[in-house]
Amino acid sequence: MKMDVQDSMVPVPFRIEKVRRELSDTFTMELKPEAGGAFRFQAGQFNMLYVFGVGEVPISISGDPGESGVLVHTTRAVGAVTRAMGQLEVGETIGVRGPFGKPWPVEQAFGSDLVIVAGGVGLAPLRPAIYQALANRDKFGKLVVLYGARTADDILFRKELERWRGRFDVEVKVTVDRATDRWAGNVGVVTNLVARGGFDPMHTTALVCGPEIMMRFAAQALVKRGVSPASVYVSMERNMKCGVGFCGHCQWGPHFVCRNGPVFTWEEASPLLAVREL
Repeated sequence: MKMDVQDSMVPVPFRIEKVRRELSDTFTMELKPEAGGAFRFQAGQFNMLYVFGVGEVPISISGDPGESGVLVHTTRAVGAVTRAMGQLEVGETIGVRGPFGKPWPVEQAFGSDLVIVAGGVGLAPLRPAIYQALANRDKFGKLVVLYGARTADDILFRKELERWRGRFDVEVKVTVDRATDRWAGNVGVVTNLVARGGFDPMHTTALVCGPEIMMRFAAQALVKRGVSPASVYVSMERNMKCGVGFCGHCQWGPHFVCRNGPVFTWEEASPLLAVREL
């Protein structure tokens, strides 16, 4: 399902098929359109999700772009709308507009190494890109996934990370900011893993998503390793309200994030991030 431009402001009702608690404040919802049919999207795109009577928020799609029968969103409950969303149950209805935005350049990365750097819940918007890369594994050189969380209890999609790490053709490294007695892995910020990642920086495309400060330092670490700023991509989901560039809430310098992003190259993003209060 892809909405026409004239219908892009009208939410389509989707039925909640499954709800899964990922972390104490994070949940995943599987949705299907009440009218039936398929929903197609590209890795990195987002939807506007509408909780009836409460409001609407932009949420990246976190499912497999190769599966058109179900729409998956992983959300952290941090505001009124997402907290209300977290209270919805199987069988209830939620409004969906989208998909919107520029996707991760997975296909453009064919023939190079692909490095995916995620922090915290930023792994959710990158998960569709990982699915797509795994489905086309023979078209990449090295596939490297670097993930950082605050603590071991905050690791998102733990079982999937373990499954990916068990493959012989994927390098997966996980680190935590603060370790406990139960954690025997890497300790430190995820940018530390960039310096040790086994990839050819001269032939690498990197996808980065997480808190803004984490993306800034991860991108800088990748460039320091020798990756071109034009080959480092970050996701900037800022203040999006309408999803189609009408309202202007997400204007960021010369860009509307909902229309020109949310995926930008580091070459595009770094000068704007350097402008205070932009």
